[in-house]
Amino acid sequence: MHLILANPRGFCAGVKTAISALNTVIERYGTPVYVYHEIVHNTWVVSDFCRRGVVFVNAIDDVPAGSRLMFSAHGVSPEIRRTAAERNIETVDATCPLVAKVHREVIRNANEGRNIVLLGHRGHDEIIGIMSEAPEYIRIVETERDIETLTFEKDEPLVFLTQTTLSVSETEQMLAKIRQRYPNITGGKTDICYATQNRQDAVRELSKDCDVVLVVGSRTSSNSRRLAEQAENFGICSYLVDGPDDITAGWFCGNETVLITAGASAPENVVQSCVAVLKERFNAVVEEKTVRQENVVFRLPKL
Repeated sequence: MHLILANPRGFCAGVKTAISALNTVIERYGTPVYVYHEIVHNTWVVSDFCRRGVVFVNAIDDVPAGSRLMFSAHGVSPEIRRTAAERNIETVDATCPLVAKVHREVIRNANEGRNIVLLGHRGHDEIIGIMSEAPEYIRIVETERDIETLTFEKDEPLVFLTQTTLSVSETEQMLAKIRQRYPNITGGKTDICYATQNRQDAVRELSKDCDVVLVVGSRTSSNSRRLAEQAENFGICSYLVDGPDDITAGWFCGNETVLITAGASAPENVVQSCVAVLKERFNAVVEEKTVRQENVVFRLPKL
């Protein structure tokens, strides 16, 4: 078996910053530390922090007054921020700066009277937070059917914004259809983050000569799921695995070329555990291939 390890893969700058910030808070203040929603969408990361005394909550009422609370990388609503302040909860904002930029764009466009077409997945933590900034101005588009049900006037001021972890190619197709219906809609480029795009580009480039693609990441991770879907769209057998225990020997004959990549919230040690399984079972030979270098670094939030 020939294993190709895709670069870039795994943690993006936003995930690294959020995890570093939470580690620093634990070291500086001890536990319990509360986090609103999962710090990132990965079961290994969340389980490790739970073991160390972090408490993940889905409701602000579950955070005791006067406690210390971190907002996850996916961002939160203004109402959560207000409630935390009213209850004297010390907060640390680990929202990814690229997600925070979309929040600011919503506020700016709403203040200027523009309605917003927001491309994203309903119910995703990131979309919930973005939507809450100005819900009366926003319509979510997740499918082509959603485009058909938009009721804006053709000539009214509109802008599009996007979730940061969408499929690049699918988003471009959706935007083309939106522009057909609303040719005056504005928005220079999508808000899909550099890391999402780079990982998708790596799969697009490196999977051409592969028989199987393994994507390491949790099912709750939007960008991990998009990586697996992208390979499938190329007609390549693709599997999304949370870790080595999810790998099934029957997926392989033993002489394939297998591409391994990882979503932006998947730890590298889990990737290496998956590699070790295939080396042990199939005597796999590993080769790393780099499509693009990443040098983005974000500053830690105020602690």
